[in-house]
Amino acid sequence: MGAGSVDVDSRDMTTVNDGPGRREGEDLPRGRQTPLVQRIYQQLLAQISAGDFQPNERLPGENDLATRFQVSRPVVREALKRLRTEGLIYSRQGAGSFVRVAVEESRPLLGYAPVETIADIQRCYEFRLTIEPDHAYHAALRWNEAALDNIVAALGLMGDATRAHRHREDADFAFHTAIAEATNNHYYLSSMQALKDHISVGMKFHGVSLMGPNPGLSGVFDEHRGIFEAIRARDAETARSRMRQHLEGSRSRVFEGRTLDLSL
Repeated sequence: MGAGSVDVDSRDMTTVNDGPGRREGEDLPRGRQTPLVQRIYQQLLAQISAGDFQPNERLPGENDLATRFQVSRPVVREALKRLRTEGLIYSRQGAGSFVRVAVEESRPLLGYAPVETIADIQRCYEFRLTIEPDHAYHAALRWNEAALDNIVAALGLMGDATRAHRHREDADFAFHTAIAEATNNHYYLSSMQALKDHISVGMKFHGVSLMGPNPGLSGVFDEHRGIFEAIRARDAETARSRMRQHLEGSRSRVFEGRTLDLSL
């Protein structure tokens, strides 16, 4: 199987392997959360999370987004509807969709000390190794169709990037977050959201390592696909093992097989 393809059922293959020229029909049933809708939702969510659109900033119109993502307007409309339902955007009649302001300041937020040193990147990997294998384990036991679609959507974005010989930290993070969400345990999901900036630093370094003299984008994509396949098969132990192997491999690539002595 070639790099960037995803071995999923026929429903998922239609979406994950859609080329830029494919456009879904205009007769998309109202409220239908297809994998393609999930994919555009994830893309917009990643851009909003990355600060590409600021609070109260207007999003591009449906036509512009449809052209940008090479999909039909009904697909964009359903993705925007989900963002609106989740309170992430709001609409003004005749003006379009806008990014909502940040959550209330009074809401308690989980927080971690910022990444300041290389040792902090290693500490972050160490912490992720204590929680993310269990994310994969419980996701395998508890996923529903919507949760699995979210994982497929993120994996599809990673596949596109792999075929383009790029590493996308936002899609990578979306994949890991979708697995945390599939556990149906809000503590896991909150921890991932609080760690977003910290994990992103490690992912950037990991992306650089994959572009070196021994490029490894295809292999890393296969690691993510293997995690997904175990989760979809509800093979919890294999999902946990593959997530651990992936994170250990990522850490090894970032640190070139050497780790710092954190006792100092």
